[in-house]
Amino acid sequence: MELETRMVWDGNTAASQAMRQAQCDVVAAYPITPSTPIVQNYSQYAADGEINGGEFVMVESEHAAMSACVGASAAGGRVATATSSQGFALMVEVLYQASGMRLPIVLNVVNRALASPLNIHGDHSDMYLGLLSGWLNICAFNPQEVYDMNLCAFKIAEDLDVRLPVMVHQDGFLTSHTSEVVMPLDDAKAFSFVGEFKSHNAMLNFAHPITYGAQTEEEWHFEHKANQNAAIMNASGVIAKVFADFEKLTGRKYKFVETYKMEDAEEAIVVIGSAVGTTRLTVDKLRKEGKKVGLVAVRVLRPFPKEELAAVLKNVKSVAVLDRNAPMGTTGVLFNDICAVLLDNGINVPVLNYIYGLGGRDTTIEHLSKVYSDLEECSKAKKRVKPLIQHINLRGKELSFFDAK
Repeated sequence: MELETRMVWDGNTAASQAMRQAQCDVVAAYPITPSTPIVQNYSQYAADGEINGGEFVMVESEHAAMSACVGASAAGGRVATATSSQGFALMVEVLYQASGMRLPIVLNVVNRALASPLNIHGDHSDMYLGLLSGWLNICAFNPQEVYDMNLCAFKIAEDLDVRLPVMVHQDGFLTSHTSEVVMPLDDAKAFSFVGEFKSHNAMLNFAHPITYGAQTEEEWHFEHKANQNAAIMNASGVIAKVFADFEKLTGRKYKFVETYKMEDAEEAIVVIGSAVGTTRLTVDKLRKEGKKVGLVAVRVLRPFPKEELAAVLKNVKSVAVLDRNAPMGTTGVLFNDICAVLLDNGINVPVLNYIYGLGGRDTTIEHLSKVYSDLEECSKAKKRVKPLIQHINLRGKELSFFDAK
C-alpha cells in the first residue's frame, strides 16, 4: 500500500496499518466498540489483497478470537487482534493461556468502561482487569504512538529473550476515533524493523513434537509462574533496545516513563493515556504563573518501571496519581503501584489519588489546575491536608470515604 509521509489517521487506523505492515499470518477477531475499526480496516485490507499472505478469521466471540490467536501462535505464526471492554472481559480466561504458554501475540486494547451500567466510552477498567494476566502492557497517548508502539510490540513480543504477549493500550474514542497527523514508515521499512517472524517451538513442526498447556499441579506450577514473572521483569532490557532501535530509524524517542518539565518540579501529576496531553497544557499554563509543576506519564505499565519512576519523583514535594478506574473499596491501581515505588525508595512525600474520566467524563485544564493547587497546599504543609482520594468532575456532592486525618 502506498502511504504518504504524513497521513491523517485516528488511533484505530494507526493500529490496523501497523498490523498490516507487520505482515501477520493470522488476525482472528470479533468486533466491539470502540475497537471495531481496527479489525474492520484489517479485513478490508485483506479483501483488497493488501495483506501479504495472511488470514483474517471472523469468529463468534472475543473468547473465540483469543482462542484462535493462541492456536495460530502455537502453530508457528505471527498473530494479532483487538478488543475492548466486555469483549476484553470475555477474553480474560484465554489471556492467561496465551501468557502461560509464552506466545508472542499482540493485542490492541481500546480502553472502554465495563458494564453495568452500559457505557461505550473510554476509561481504564479493561486495562486494569488484565494487568495480572501475564502480558506486557504498553500505553499509547495519541495515534502516532499507537502506530509506533504496535510496530515495537511485535518486535518485543517475538524476541527470544522475551517471548511473551503484548497489549498496546489506547483510550477509547479520545484516541481511537480522534484523527491527527501520523508519520508512518513505508511498508518495506516497517516490515524490516519488525523483521521476519522466527518460529519457535511450533506445534506443527512434527520433527520436534512439543506440548503446550500441560497440567502441572503443585509439583511445578509455582516454578512455572515464578519463571514467567521473571521473564516479564527481564523484558525491560529488550524493550529499551527496541525503543532505541526505533529512535535510530525514525527519530522518535520513547521511554518507559515520559516526563514533562520535571527537572525542577515540586508538584507532579502521574497519569496514563489521552489525559497526558491535557496535563501537559495545564503544566504550561501554571508554569507561566510561576508554579513549579511537572508531569509524569507511564508508558510501560508492565513490567512496571520502578527504578525510572523513583528517579523522576525523588525530588518532588508532593504527588497526585490520576486513576481512570473505579477503585471499588480501595485506592486506584496506579496509585497503589506508585505508592509502592515511593515507599521502597524512601520518598516520603504527600500522595493524593484522583479518580477521573470514568465512562468518558471530560477532564479539563481547570480540573487539573485544581489538582496542582491541592498539591501545592500539601507541599507547603509538608503533609497531606487534602482527602486521600477525590473524584474529578463528579456531579453533586463529593463522595469521599478517605478523609485528610
